[in-house]
Parts: sequence; structure tokens; C-alpha cells
Amino acid sequence: MSDEVLSLAQATAQMTAPGSMFETERASVHGIEMTVWKHAPATLRQILDLSLAHASRDFLVYEGQRFTFDEHYRAVSTLAQRLIADGVTKGDRVAIASRNLPQWVMAFWGAVLTGAVVVPINAWWTPEELQYGLSDSGTSVLFVDEERLERLRSKFDDLPELSTIVVISEDPTRPARLGATHASVRTVDFNEYVGDISASATPPDVDIATDDDATMFYTSGTTGHPKGAVGTHRNAITNLMNLFFVGARATMRWGGGNLDESGESIPNAGLLSVPLFHATGCLATMITNTASGGKLVMMHHFDAGQALALIESERLTMFGGVPTIAMQILDHPDFAKFDTSSVKSVSYGGAPAPPELVRRIQAAFPGGMPGNGYGLTETSAAVCLNGGADYVAKPESCGPAVPVTEIAIVPEDFDGDEPTPDLPSGPGVIGELWIKGPNVVRGYWKKPEATAKSFTKGWLRSGDIARIDDEGFVFIVDRAKDMIIRGGENVYSVIVEAAIFDHPDVADCAVVGLPHATMGEEVAAVVVLRPGRVIEAEEITRHVARHLARFEVPTKIFFRAEPLPRNPQGKVLKRELRTSLVDRVERSA
Repeated sequence: MSDEVLSLAQATAQMTAPGSMFETERASVHGIEMTVWKHAPATLRQILDLSLAHASRDFLVYEGQRFTFDEHYRAVSTLAQRLIADGVTKGDRVAIASRNLPQWVMAFWGAVLTGAVVVPINAWWTPEELQYGLSDSGTSVLFVDEERLERLRSKFDDLPELSTIVVISEDPTRPARLGATHASVRTVDFNEYVGDISASATPPDVDIATDDDATMFYTSGTTGHPKGAVGTHRNAITNLMNLFFVGARATMRWGGGNLDESGESIPNAGLLSVPLFHATGCLATMITNTASGGKLVMMHHFDAGQALALIESERLTMFGGVPTIAMQILDHPDFAKFDTSSVKSVSYGGAPAPPELVRRIQAAFPGGMPGNGYGLTETSAAVCLNGGADYVAKPESCGPAVPVTEIAIVPEDFDGDEPTPDLPSGPGVIGELWIKGPNVVRGYWKKPEATAKSFTKGWLRSGDIARIDDEGFVFIVDRAKDMIIRGGENVYSVIVEAAIFDHPDVADCAVVGLPHATMGEEVAAVVVLRPGRVIEAEEITRHVARHLARFEVPTKIFFRAEPLPRNPQGKVLKRELRTSLVDRVERSA
């Protein structure tokens, strides 16, 4: 083998050539021509079947519980049969509102096998937000943990389409606590619902097509309620192929991979430190491990010390999710006491990552490969991925787009319905990033106006401001959607502002994101009070906490006597405001 490293373009060309595993072709998807992976599996059912190639390996590990791939396959096959017997049919919505648990994964695959649309609900949502997601999606069957059950109980009467709630016990030694019965909503313990599992159980025979709906992840909008992004089997599998392709291309260019000292392949083992109700946790991590035979290790809640202990005891090969996870592990005072030599990959996305994090990862994990990426709920996770030597060379970039995805830089005032050849181009051009490909969801659930605003002729208007250098590497410059990314969670300023405006003493407010050492960004609010009113910052945070999820509550409140800075059209100059707040915080540090 030559010591010369293939360029990105050379490796991509070789791997996508006719006859190769990653060959691409043109196809019509929902009537729109685009590039797709020619040899991709057709449905998620096929992905689950692939997992039996690793039948005896551990798949799910959580607080002493272990399930092999075979045990998982038989359990979800049985669960799917129970759901069908309970009246679930193709296209019905089955929701999951729970912390990361092995049964979350089983509920997902069990529902997928029925042809239902899985609705992962944000487990941090308030009762009102949970009610909205279940009502908006028209969910008929819901899987919850005990905490979410109690949070939702007062809303049962407002959910006429919800018929069954399957409750997961966080303590495997006892049945779930179901609480009081309800006239129209049945509650049942997860293990009781699944019942006896046959060692030869197989999935039900359901006719599922590649472009059938499979998932509905809720994404907060810049106005109003969250929107359900409807993803298909093709969307989810495209993301899987994207990740496999990028990993294989890295190995082709730089060698390495998960190999032991004798050169034998080591099964992947990953720490699941991001929620399964996010596209990253579900599509990029859980589905990928299902297909590849990778062990998935979960924690009740993230703790850097426990994470280090699991890396050592479970011989984990990868972790990450969001940059704050990597930083907390690296910063732990007992880091050097643990054996972390098994780590081969530290990858993350979902939040801006400081370039020095790349150097720290290289120093701490000599056998590991740092990586970063960019994607959205609407793109079924990955659009761009940057890893290895490329990431070291360009740590500010989220990498080039995957081969089946088209991207374009479009002026923010562009009024066309798809990018045109005459648009400005080149490494110095900055504009909104538009994305097209088989990973882009088909639209928002029952929201035609919002769909028309964000999707056009197969293109997604990302709302992110970016530039593309002469090698095709994407650099996210700013976010046009006025969004804050706090520890991997999307916080939309307009929603927090609406909650603050609801306080009777508030005359005006603006919410911005400020840099944070471990969380990426923190939520900061600038508040102008009505004349003669005086309140403490804690009053604002308590008020917001009554209406929004914990991650949306501002951690810094700044009171301002003068009006907020605005442009001639009346829009708050948030970039100017953010800069002044950063200066203020730095001066007071």
C-alpha cells in the first residue's frame, strides 16, 4: 500500500464508482429527482434483520441490565405482534416519552415493524408540551417511563385519541407503578404488555415501502408550537449509509479503524450520552449500532466520572454526542486514573465546538479519531461530517457534504424556489445554506404553511448562514433562525421571549445565546421593565420555568433601563446586543 494519502475527492470517486458498495444513482423521490445510495437497504425492517448477524453480542446495557441482539430481536418481534393485536395499523402514530432505557429502543423497533410512525417525544417537556405533541400527532399508543406518566396524568382527559399507555419501570426488579385507573386511557406495565417472548419470534408480515413514513421528530419552530418533521424509511437509512460511507472513507485514506493489536476487528461499543428522542441519539447512534452490531451503553443521567468507569469496564470504542460531553470527560479530575485506551472515536455535533477541543482529544486519546458534524432534525441527522486529519486541519469546519446531498449558498434575500446557476459562488460567499437529498424529510405534520416556508422542490432552507471553501468544506457562520444550542438542545429565542413577555411587569425583552465553557451556549435574557416596576431576576426565571422546559429557562437575566437596540424596521439588533453582553460578562469575570 502506498504511503500517499488519497485526497477527499479521490477516495470519494473510488468508493462511489459503478459496482461499489457505495455506488450512487439518480432516482425520483416523492416526484423529485435526486441522488441516492443505489445499494441501500429498502426499509428499517431490513436493518433490524441485519442485527441477527451479531445475535450473541451484547446490544443494550443499562444499570446492570443486558440484552443481546438476539434477545432484542425476539422481544421487539413479540412487541410488534402485540401492537397489531391491539389495533395498531400501518401509518398510526406510536409515541415514546421516556429517558434513555433499553425499553425505549424496543418500543421504537416494535412500532417500526408494524408500519406505524414512531413519534419520539422530548422527555424534558412540561405537561402542556407533552400534551401538545401527543395531541398534534394523533398518538394512539404511548410508551412512557414512570416519571413522564405522572407528569402527563393530569392531561389524560385532553387526549381523546390516546387509548393505551405502556409504562416502563426504571427498576427491573418490580412492575411499573401505574397509579390510578382512567376511564378511557388504559395503563399497562411494559413487561406485562409484551408477555411471553418466544425464542423463535419473528416480525409480523407488514408491507412497508422505502418512502413510507417511519418517524416524526418534533422540532421547535421560530414561532408557535413545535413542528413534527415527518421522516421516511429512506430518510433514516440514508443517514445510516452516510455514516457508514464516511467511516469507510476515513479508513481508506488513513487506515486505522477498530482493530486490536493483532489486527482483528473489534466490535463497536458506544456510550449513549444524548437523548434517544433526538435525531442524533436515535438515527445516528441507535440505528447505526443496530445495523453494525455495536454495543449501546446507557446511563440514568450523564456523569463524567461514571462515563469514564464505563469506558474502562465496557471497553467503549466511541463516545461524544455534543461537545460538552467530550469536554466534561476530559476535564474530570480522575481522568488519568481510568483506562481509556479502547476509545477510537470521539465525535459530536449539535453545538459549536472550540477548535482547541480537537487538540485535547488527540492528546488524551492517541488511538482515537476526533470528529464533528452538522445536521438538522429535518435532514435526519448528518449533512456534513468532518473527521481525522481533515478535522485537525480545519477544526472550524463541520466538513464536506456527504455524496448524496446537494448543498448551496443562497443570498438571504433570494426569492426563488431553488438555487440557480447564476447565484454568487466561491469561498468568500456567505449566505443561507440550502440542502437537498434523500435524507431531507418530506415536510411538517399537518402544517402546510410551515412546510411551504422551509421546503421547496426538494430543497430545505436550513436557516443557517454558511460559507463553503474551495475544497467543499462547510463553515457555519451564524444561525438565521435565532436559535441557541444549549448542551445539544435547541432553544428558540422567540419561544422564551413569549414566555417572558407574559409576565405583567415586562415591557420588552430579547433572548440571545452567550458562550459557555461546557454547554456550548447558555440562554440569556435582556429585560426592560414597565415604568415603576422593580423585580428580581429570580422572578423571571421562576415565571419562565412554569411555562417551558428546564433547558429553555434563561440562566442569565440582564435588566436594561433604556430601550433595546433596533433597526429601522423595528427588529432587535441581536448581534449587537450579544456582543455587548459578552463584553459585559468578560469585564465582570
